[in-house]
Amino acid sequence: MENQFKMPTEIVELPSQGLVYSESSPLSSGKIEMKYMTAREEDILTNQNYISKGTVLDELVKSLIVSDVDYGDLIVGDKNAVLVAARILGYGKDYTFTWGGETQEVDLTTIENKPLDTKVFKKGQNDFNFTLPHSGIPITFKLLTGKDEKKINAELEGLKKINKNSSADLSTRMKYIITSVGGNREMKDIREFVDNQLLARDSRALREYIKEVQPDVDLTFFPEGSDLKVAIPVGLSFFWPDI
Repeated sequence: MENQFKMPTEIVELPSQGLVYSESSPLSSGKIEMKYMTAREEDILTNQNYISKGTVLDELVKSLIVSDVDYGDLIVGDKNAVLVAARILGYGKDYTFTWGGETQEVDLTTIENKPLDTKVFKKGQNDFNFTLPHSGIPITFKLLTGKDEKKINAELEGLKKINKNSSADLSTRMKYIITSVGGNREMKDIREFVDNQLLARDSRALREYIKEVQPDVDLTFFPEGSDLKVAIPVGLSFFWPDI
């Protein structure tokens, strides 16, 4: 007898509204369809190989996405939204954790996307203009995707093999974020600029601007009795506190 059971799904709204993706990409719709978690996904959560490599949450989310999309194309802020949706679809909306020595509980369905300034976006392009405030140099930059993060991590691991005391995290990241300097898009020139000409205060200003315009979910909360917003802890225990 044919199995008539159909796994229920939900549509997740992406914080970017799909504006950074090529119009030929399904991600340009600004939505992703996801299924509810099953025992198969719980197996992924306990897979020691994924855990040791630090890829367990990515593998989990990839397994839950129904839409025909390349998970690696998602920008980081959209990945965060999909991660929260995966937690709700797997274990419900209530997330209990310890902060400041006290038990805290957050209703994950109350988490909202950050306000989006659509004026800074060029529809269908992950490309943004910025003028470095202290040197006055015009640049363009991109929002990092999952594929970019993998390349950055691989490069950093390679640098540490050469020099175990290497601490090039920030400059390496900048080499992937910046896509042109003064209209020049040659990768070797961008890398040379970051290493030798990018002022620390310009680098900081760029990072602050990216934080301001980057689509994301607001993963913060007010602990009871506090006026200070703090980050909601997201890790393996976000899905399964018993792990």
